[in-house]
Amino acid sequence: MTELFKALGDENRLRLLNVLDHKALCVCEIEVLLEMSQSNASRHLSKLRAVGILSSEKDAQWVHYKISDAFIESNRTLYMYLKEGFEKRESFINDLKRLERYTNKGLNCQYIASDKEYVLREIDIHLEKEA
Repeated sequence: MTELFKALGDENRLRLLNVLDHKALCVCEIEVLLEMSQSNASRHLSKLRAVGILSSEKDAQWVHYKISDAFIESNRTLYMYLKEGFEKRESFINDLKRLERYTNKGLNCQYIASDKEYVLREIDIHLEKEA
């Protein structure tokens, strides 16, 4: 149990859980959406996966991460507590807005692999319009 709470004791890992609660994502997508380096994102994903919070599925050359169904089932109260907290913090709300813009534009790993700067511009253009 100590390791579980250590894994949840980092804001970046909580941000990851917030977006992964809405959509399975690969490391490159997390990099773009949460503005993290690849090594940082991978390190945080690894810690969450090690304690059973995340599961992953391989899709061609990409690995998509999501919140584990087993974690949700066995920790329903904690999961609901986290979800409620995510809904109240502006940084978590903004992360979901970025995810929504990313998804609505039909962007994916292939776009990021071919032109990461294009994806970043597309997300940022919409950010400026909403502000």
